[in-house]
Amino acid sequence: MLRISYWVFPIVAGMVWLGTLLGLLLFWIIDDNRTHYPSMADSQLIAYISDVGASRLKPLFVTGCVVTSVFLDISFLADLWLRHRGRLVPNTTRGEKILSALTIVFAILGTVGLILLSVFDTAHHPRLHDVFLLLFIAGFVLSAIFICWEYQRLGIRYREHRVLRISFWIKLAFVVVEILLAIAFVSCTFTAHYNAGAVLEWVIAFIFSFYVFSFYVDLYPAVRTKNGTTGGYRTTGAIKSRYSAAQRGGGVGARDMAMAMEEGDTSDRHLTSHSPNHTTAAAAPYHHQPRTTTGYPATNGVPSNF
Repeated sequence: MLRISYWVFPIVAGMVWLGTLLGLLLFWIIDDNRTHYPSMADSQLIAYISDVGASRLKPLFVTGCVVTSVFLDISFLADLWLRHRGRLVPNTTRGEKILSALTIVFAILGTVGLILLSVFDTAHHPRLHDVFLLLFIAGFVLSAIFICWEYQRLGIRYREHRVLRISFWIKLAFVVVEILLAIAFVSCTFTAHYNAGAVLEWVIAFIFSFYVFSFYVDLYPAVRTKNGTTGGYRTTGAIKSRYSAAQRGGGVGARDMAMAMEEGDTSDRHLTSHSPNHTTAAAAPYHHQPRTTTGYPATNGVPSNF
């Protein structure tokens, strides 16, 4: 049974963005019969998204941009909150937390650019429209770069979670492709190759929808940790409390525990099995503690969360 959870946000954002693009494109081809809008150059045969968005479908364009931006930003915030709560693999280092914060900051800048470029259309505010278009592209590309970096670090720390590597490669592919296309788009637009620029803009926009959908991969695992009923991920506070308990019980040396914390190895096996005194009264409760609410529930050594 498919359970509704935070993964719905990127699905809604992606569907709205895809629907907006298809609506604009089909309207120009079918209803307007490939008309030449006043905002288009004399030699231009293919309309930019903004050309169609500045026509009778401007309300659709503005609404689609706003709804897409809001739900995508909610997806970013949900990812941050779920990692903080331990329902997704947590960010346990300062570097990972900084990268996560930068991801959200640049996503918000991209959001501002996307909403304002739809409001200040190319027909009435061409200069402002171009500025906000560049802000939109730069904001979300930089946001994608930082989230790739974050997931790359998480993937190294939690190698057993294949979903982190899958998400990393999806987003890395988006970054590489979109940067190359954006360079070509800007070059064509500013050298008056408007038809090629228009085609590239439509391609960039459609690829962006798949980037939005990719956050489904990141948020879906939270379904399995809902209300802590089937397991969760240890946070830094939980690791530190186990570290203190192990010190009091003489289970593991402070130096070994510090190394384990830095490497991200927080399993019960590491905390207990390397000590000859792991069955002492202080260490025993942690050794025999059920792992359905605070640990990584495992099947043949692989966590079931993913």
